Amino acid sequence: MSNRGEHTELGDFLRARRAEVTPEEVGLPTSGHPRRVTGLRREEVAQLASISVDYYTRIEQGRLAGASASALAAIARALRLSLDETRYLHQLAHKSEAPRRRKRVQQQVHPQTQRLLDNLTDTPALVLGRHMSVLAWNCLAAALYTDFGTLPLRDRNLLRLTFLDPQIRDLYTDWESAARNCVAFARMDVAHSPADPELQALVGELSVLDEDFRQWWALHDVAYKTFGTKQFHHAVAGDLTLDWQILTCPHDPDQSIMVMTAPPGSPSQQALRFLISWATESGDARHSVQP
Repeated sequence: MSNRGEHTELGDFLRARRAEVTPEEVGLPTSGHPRRVTGLRREEVAQLASISVDYYTRIEQGRLAGASASALAAIARALRLSLDETRYLHQLAHKSEAPRRRKRVQQQVHPQTQRLLDNLTDTPALVLGRHMSVLAWNCLAAALYTDFGTLPLRDRNLLRLTFLDPQIRDLYTDWESAARNCVAFARMDVAHSPADPELQALVGELSVLDEDFRQWWALHDVAYKTFGTKQFHHAVAGDLTLDWQILTCPHDPDQSIMVMTAPPGSPSQQALRFLISWATESGDARHSVQP
């Protein structure tokens, strides 16, 4: 069945979300007897959303093509979904209506984007592609994370590095928080391309090699954070607290630029300047574009 991947993901997502909501939280009466399911039953979600049980069941089981926007909005309210989760729900539910995408070609970074990165001499910056692949970087990003140019092409992926590279694990002051944010960010890709073989291969590999990833991916948490703060402990520069933001590239919506900055005059800005000096002297922080 051509849409089996979408239906499985939609059902798993809804089951995971209703398992997190208790009847008490949404004002439903409880009988006091032990419940066979964790969280809300399908019947209770349907009641809260003011739709029939059969209608909700068909949505969750993927047997309804094109659920109405009003019904999805009501389900989102019933399950107390965040804005990102609501967006994800709508994308999954309407995936079967979307036109078939053309075969994907290898992503290329525009020369102007690379020049932008190179001109950010005091700011770490990366270009991220589909599924958090690292397509390009500047010298300071290589000095902060790793020399991406020495890695095999398939290993230039921020999600894979976060879980499988000990150096990157040690780089984050709060690795678990950073890793879970990566998982939630990467899961948003499922709504766009649930049957993407590259995404399936990456998820399969990480699920086999890392128990934390396997457990967190199964939670179906989604979040599309485009800004925040990261704390690092760099082996050379010491502790850094950097603000980050993600900007979509104008020539390719599947590419984004992640830029990290430090407040003026802060210890983190001084640490970045030291890192610049160290990288320049060592000559190890080269930039490159994915071939």
